[in-house]
Amino acid sequence: MRELVIILLVLIAAPILGGLLSGIDRIITARMQGRVGPPLLQPFYDVGKLLGKERILVNQRQVLWAIGYLALVITSLAMLCLGSDLLIIVFVMAFAAICFVLGGLSTKSPYSHIGSQRELLQMLSYEPVLILLAIGVFLQNKSFLVKDIFARPEPLLFSLPLVFVAVLLILTIKMRKSPFDLSTCHHAHQELVQGITTEYSGPYLALIELTHWYELVLVLGLVVLFWAQPVWAGLLLALAAFFIELVIDNICARMTWSWMVKLTWTVGIILCLVNLGFNLI
Repeated sequence: MRELVIILLVLIAAPILGGLLSGIDRIITARMQGRVGPPLLQPFYDVGKLLGKERILVNQRQVLWAIGYLALVITSLAMLCLGSDLLIIVFVMAFAAICFVLGGLSTKSPYSHIGSQRELLQMLSYEPVLILLAIGVFLQNKSFLVKDIFARPEPLLFSLPLVFVAVLLILTIKMRKSPFDLSTCHHAHQELVQGITTEYSGPYLALIELTHWYELVLVLGLVVLFWAQPVWAGLLLALAAFFIELVIDNICARMTWSWMVKLTWTVGIILCLVNLGFNLI
């Protein structure tokens, strides 16, 4: 019964929270740029408008991959909330991203293909850090289970501070913020404004936006794990990380994909390995 309640909360509350965070994102970004910005509920208005538009598909595979992307992201978030195995969660997140890539590759648009290729490069950049995060959790708890993290008396942040910095680095990629908004972008920060989502429109683009809301809650949930007890402290840490990402987004120019891979594979992975090495000594 408890598991069913958690799953229902994930299905209902997560997109509401993700949409509100997207609205806050737009408002804070606008204020940083000297603008008033849209209302808080603008993301919901946008998705509602997309749902009312005509359904146009390039091919049937396109929507199947989009549904797979949504289903796997929801599965990852539900597993996180249920305290499941963190390593398996990372793998399910990877499969979700692959569905997103295959949806972009299922069309003939060159912009969609370029965006898909860049999404693969982003996966190549952040997946090793997520795997090292799971390994770090195992070294601390002798378990990959998320529920064991919440049972710890001491926050993970104290024992994995460098891993936390690396997670903040990949959080920029997962949130698709500058300087790593390479595969798709909601703003005119780059030459590929839509990129991988170029051929999605109407209700199907709304489906992708909804998935991004779930994904935003998911990646911020990973930040909460670094200060799981008390939970409110972890939520404050996640909100602080969210604000930091918005600041980075507004002060950084877009990097090339090669810079992204070099930065994450040098700074991100090295930080994780150094931190894990100290814990093993």
